[in-house]
Amino acid sequence: MTNRYLYITLLAILGFSTDASAQTSQQPKGAPRLVVNIAIDQLRTDYLEAFAPLYGDGGLKLLLEQGMVFANASYPFAPVDRASAIAAIASGTTPYYNSIVGNRWLNRETLRPVGCVDDAKYSGMLTSETASPLGLQVSTLADELKVATGGKALVYAVAPFREAAVLAAGHAADAALWIDNIFGTWCSSTYYLRDMPAWLSSFNAEKAPGKHIDNVTWQPLTQQTATFNYYLQTSVGDKPFKHKFKGSSRFADYKQSALVNQDVTDMAMRCITNTGMGRDGVTDLLSLTYYAGTYGPQSMTDCQMELQDTYLRLDIELSRLLKYISQNLSTEEVLFVVTSTGYSDVEPADYARFRIPTGTLYMSRTANLMNMYLGAIWGQDNYVETIFRNQIFLNHKLLETKKISMGEATSRAQEIVAMMTGVKNVYTSLQLLTSQSAQTEKTRNGFNPQRCGDIIIEAAPGWRVLNEDTQESEMAVASYTQFPIIIFGAGTQAERISTPVSTDRIAPTIARAIRIRAPNACSAEPLF
Repeated sequence: MTNRYLYITLLAILGFSTDASAQTSQQPKGAPRLVVNIAIDQLRTDYLEAFAPLYGDGGLKLLLEQGMVFANASYPFAPVDRASAIAAIASGTTPYYNSIVGNRWLNRETLRPVGCVDDAKYSGMLTSETASPLGLQVSTLADELKVATGGKALVYAVAPFREAAVLAAGHAADAALWIDNIFGTWCSSTYYLRDMPAWLSSFNAEKAPGKHIDNVTWQPLTQQTATFNYYLQTSVGDKPFKHKFKGSSRFADYKQSALVNQDVTDMAMRCITNTGMGRDGVTDLLSLTYYAGTYGPQSMTDCQMELQDTYLRLDIELSRLLKYISQNLSTEEVLFVVTSTGYSDVEPADYARFRIPTGTLYMSRTANLMNMYLGAIWGQDNYVETIFRNQIFLNHKLLETKKISMGEATSRAQEIVAMMTGVKNVYTSLQLLTSQSAQTEKTRNGFNPQRCGDIIIEAAPGWRVLNEDTQESEMAVASYTQFPIIIFGAGTQAERISTPVSTDRIAPTIARAIRIRAPNACSAEPLF
């Protein structure tokens, strides 16, 4: 047998093809030039599907029909809010590792609540708000892209809200851009920028919300929106809404209306145009946050027509964005990833009126009771240092002085709280640090020892947790908010997948698609 025939025989045995076209077809495609990572605040599958008759062909319908749709997505931790959700998407991990347990947490040194991106070292640009991502203690997808490309990749984050923009941008981005609550300008932080780019100043002069808010009225976009009736509580005869934005809260209210999504799209398109994103061989990343929650201070019951209009306008803005990008780049060169922040503002309900089990868990009263109980054991003193939300912070210095171990103190505290009416579960910080089980997994993932209290109380569903000192309260719910993860473009095949997946798998999925390392605390596997 000649060497040529031996070579061909070995190829056949090993399963290789000598056909040149087969070899070409197996070569990997190039990484996308641009990744557009979109988080839609409070997007819900039930609304997404219910309002489908209102959509056009180029936005939500296009994504759902031609994208890879993971229909049953969830966050692997609880509780979830906008900040913790955006941080999880960006970092591919949970608050246990990334440290973003929520929009706010209690500073253990000052015993005062702080915002998750507050940082007095970095002043705002066109805003009085200070901000940096240094509270995020791991790398993000954006950071790893910058590292992999030696800083050549362009990375921008655009959102109505400060925390969403900063957490999506991460530590190494070119800029995080959000809308200021006082002046309605697009702003940033000196952490990212030394000077405001000329294109951004020009955009503010033309299209900042502060330029047009006095002349804006939010009302149904179409007659169909005004008469479409999805909700059980709504009668067809209800009058269409009409909102003007006035007073000191006008920009905060505007940012929680459907109209702000047009500003996000306008800024995204201007950013792509003026920075040259997606124009070279280096992959760039644009992170966007849209809004699909209730209007301003109103409950869902009070703004049902507004929600319908919000989804219609969201569809239009996504259509505008997709069309604009496709006109400048092929869809084969752009990867779109769309998901939700995975929570909904809890709707107030008069459960007592309908004899549904409910009640109020008074946190200050609980802390006082705990002090009395621990005082009966070790002598009267202030064992509880403070409370925050559903968390109790013990006085570590006092315990150390009295030579009482943290394990014994938290165990005793857990005993007394567990006997209280309205308490479903009580967790200690040591319990969440040292044990892992299916029962405690979501709570443990949402916990961080530097950000959370020593005692974590889980109220029974339907019960309200109230801080009597600040009058802050929140309703405990355990219901599931269904939302999707949609991947579109860059050669993705249309498919609907019902297998449950978690959002911490988004970052490694994108990282694999653009051939970089996943964020440094991300242990989740890619979606495909």
